[in-house]
Amino acid sequence: MKRVVSVSLGSSTRNHKVQTVFLGEEVEIERVGADGDRKKLIQFIRDLDGSIDAFGMGGIDRYIYVNKHRFTFREAELIAQTAVKTPILDGSGLKNTLERYVIEYLADHPQIELRRKSVLLVSGVDRFGMAEALLEADCEVVFGDLIFGLGIPVPLRSLASLERAAKLIAPLITKLPIRYLYPTGEKQEQIQSKFAKYYHQADVIAGDFHFIRRYLPENLWGKIVITNTVTVMDKLLLKERGVRLLITTTPHLEGRSFGTNVMEALLVALAGDGDGALSESDYRNLIHQLHFEPYIEWL
Repeated sequence: MKRVVSVSLGSSTRNHKVQTVFLGEEVEIERVGADGDRKKLIQFIRDLDGSIDAFGMGGIDRYIYVNKHRFTFREAELIAQTAVKTPILDGSGLKNTLERYVIEYLADHPQIELRRKSVLLVSGVDRFGMAEALLEADCEVVFGDLIFGLGIPVPLRSLASLERAAKLIAPLITKLPIRYLYPTGEKQEQIQSKFAKYYHQADVIAGDFHFIRRYLPENLWGKIVITNTVTVMDKLLLKERGVRLLITTTPHLEGRSFGTNVMEALLVALAGDGDGALSESDYRNLIHQLHFEPYIEWL
């Protein structure tokens, strides 16, 4: 049996474990949270290294991509280096493939008709493949990287402006501890009343769920949310706020979706490639073999 474990800086209240079958292979998938404690996270990795098939690394990005430029988060790299025997994946390799495919799938879907809708993508550098695919689908996109990552109320409205901002800021922010940029531990459970107008101006709210949740307004009546990892409680929250439609880019397993870091680790484990991330064509082939499709739920 293959075993995949996502070790996350996030809250342990979101822990989950499932056993299922992919491509005729039994797989155990588990998510364990360190509640924002970096030392605890590193100990998780040390304890499991060599005894599982692949790690996912959640609650922190190792890499972000803007066009052909890759930026590495120093803290994430130090954490990842703890895994000596087992490959560790943060999901960045899969995002560019899977999430681009999902937007292409949704663009002319008869029930969703994503094409030409207005979209708030809470972080474009975190999901550059999705960003490009949304623009290719003629969507009007606001990139919230400065808003949701740094708390600066300046929307970016083109890939060119996103690239300029990323090239200027990424070399600096990638040296900061992740807690200054992204909610970890208990902060993942907190919601602040800020930046509501950017949600209200969009038909679709897309991107990392913790960024979306961070400033989630009381009223999101009729909105569409395209995201990744959600629990049953997250779905109830979105329903209470009036969200009409929830789409997750990763499939649901026993009532919840796992993050792209988990799915990337799963694909690497199934491929039996102990060296780590696969090529884009390898990811696409495995996605088709596994019949991965976005999960769509009317709330």
